[in-house]
Amino acid sequence: MRTLHNKQLRWLVLLALGAGLLAEALFRSGALSPLEQRLQDVWFQWQGQRGEAQHVVIVAIDEQMLEAFPDDPMVFWTDRLARASARLREAGVAAIGLDVLLSISPERWLGKLGGTVAQAARDYDQPFREEINQGRLVLVSSHTGRGTQETDYLLPSPDYLLALPDFDIPGHIALGDVLDEGDGVIRRFHLAPLLGAGVAVPAQDVPVFGLPALLALQAAALDPHATHWQLAGKELRVDGPAAPIPYLGPPGTFPRISLTELLGEGPLPATLTHRLRGKAVLIGATAAGMNDEHFTPYATRFLSGRGGLMPGVEIHANIAEALLAGDQLHPLPAPWRISLLLLLCAIAAACFLALSVWQAALAWLFSLPLLMLTAYLAFRSGLLLPTASGILAISLVLLGALGWRLTGEERERAHLRNLFGRYVSDQVVDALLQSGNRPALGGQTQTITVLFSDIRNFTTISEKLNAEEVVEMLNAYFKRACAPLLAEGGSIDKFIGDAVMVEFGSPLPVADHALRGIRAALALRTVAEEFAGWMKQRFPDRQLPEFAIGIGLHSGEAVIGNIGSPARMEFTAIGDTVNLASRLEGMTKALGCTILASEQTLLAAGPRVHCGHSETLTVKGRATPVKAYEILDLDDTRAAPGKTE
Repeated sequence: MRTLHNKQLRWLVLLALGAGLLAEALFRSGALSPLEQRLQDVWFQWQGQRGEAQHVVIVAIDEQMLEAFPDDPMVFWTDRLARASARLREAGVAAIGLDVLLSISPERWLGKLGGTVAQAARDYDQPFREEINQGRLVLVSSHTGRGTQETDYLLPSPDYLLALPDFDIPGHIALGDVLDEGDGVIRRFHLAPLLGAGVAVPAQDVPVFGLPALLALQAAALDPHATHWQLAGKELRVDGPAAPIPYLGPPGTFPRISLTELLGEGPLPATLTHRLRGKAVLIGATAAGMNDEHFTPYATRFLSGRGGLMPGVEIHANIAEALLAGDQLHPLPAPWRISLLLLLCAIAAACFLALSVWQAALAWLFSLPLLMLTAYLAFRSGLLLPTASGILAISLVLLGALGWRLTGEERERAHLRNLFGRYVSDQVVDALLQSGNRPALGGQTQTITVLFSDIRNFTTISEKLNAEEVVEMLNAYFKRACAPLLAEGGSIDKFIGDAVMVEFGSPLPVADHALRGIRAALALRTVAEEFAGWMKQRFPDRQLPEFAIGIGLHSGEAVIGNIGSPARMEFTAIGDTVNLASRLEGMTKALGCTILASEQTLLAAGPRVHCGHSETLTVKGRATPVKAYEILDLDDTRAAPGKTE
């Protein structure tokens, strides 16, 4: 886990703001609508049947009805429709909607034949016209073109229009058209299809409402000539925007009664009357092959294929049921939507910038099903969350975070690795990169512990070995010596012949730099003891002096940074702390010890260090004496690595 710092926090804000606003802009432009719609289709499919219809019943013109009257054109079914309407009124239904467009009457059709046939057919539609005149029957129409002229409307036969109470077309005739938004799937509806779409309809004598809306208004005994209503606790406006259809379930969810059950002799069965009383009834075609089936969310497949279709009358029934029950699917209001997107982007940016590239990619993959699950649970509560916008927003944040790293942060990481990677451990470089604290390459004062070590009797050893053997010995020794130094977070400043200079607490400040230095010195002593055996095996007959080293440690302030000329600069430490560590290392042989540390280092390391004899020394270049201690050992219990200062 990476730590966020000021520069990254600025990027976080810009990234979250930019991704959130871009996702919102694409949402408003409609570019995300296809994906948003498909996701909402999935929610319907996952939920299956949402509930039972309580206010609307379908009277179906089904296969049974077609089989009962196989030779009769539907234009001659008005006598049956009249009987069904009358029996429905007797059963106490609230309103009846006829989802069959009767653009020609039997009387007009037979009248073209003339003679006795036309005379006999004159009163064929009398019962049906009487039912229309009762004012409880909503007829259906359609529109062509834009709907701005009266000729753009396909109305029922004039015989039926003349039977309307007060010739009130807007109050008794509705539009049966469904809202297809381009992909053939019916997802939304308007109370008044043309007014809701912003069409300037003729002032009078044309239908205004959709069939389910006018049916619901009649069932609730509301004035269809008003401009707004309170229905089931919800406010409705005639020119309101399109609303999502809260489908109760897949095709077949709504209760259906075959039209044939209403045409028998005698009173209706009590059970049937009970099912109908107080309900709004829609009479419409459900038989296959009657060309009134549509794609709904239950018919789509997210990746491929199509499912079963829904009869148009059942789509109208879903809308009417929703209006009478006050059931709505609420899109998230714009202020809440924008706030949610920005919050989501801020969380995603914080995570992606704090994680490694692979961790960020895995977090993104995990967030997708989490977002979908959250949106689905909100859908079950009647709330439509902008799922596609959220997915796009966090994807943009991920791309932005990766792009920032590749173009900015990763370049800086490569630079720092190139600068420090040669003389500090990978762990120190990683910690430095994650800390966000970059060393001032021009020089800064920092409290560190400096370790100096060299090989004793190196001049004598060099005289008895040739140049190639000296290089071989130094490479073999330093290879072993560097491992414990780097393991403790030391920065190997330089090799000076047979000597090595190491800083602890540089370039990354650490609180336990002195303890790290002592621990590294003890490990280096062990390496030297083991290397003495290697020297005896490699050069057995050279009468070389026993291989040994001296180590000096001192803690204090030093200036660290890039120091040198423009032609050659070196990241190093300078100051009295460095000089004193070097002087202490030079006095180890005279005092007969391997490791010599100043009192400042002992105080900084704490009481865990075991010391031998101590000396108060006057070192070259310092007027003030220095108290130094021989370091023997350290408690076996190892403390946790120090925290970054």
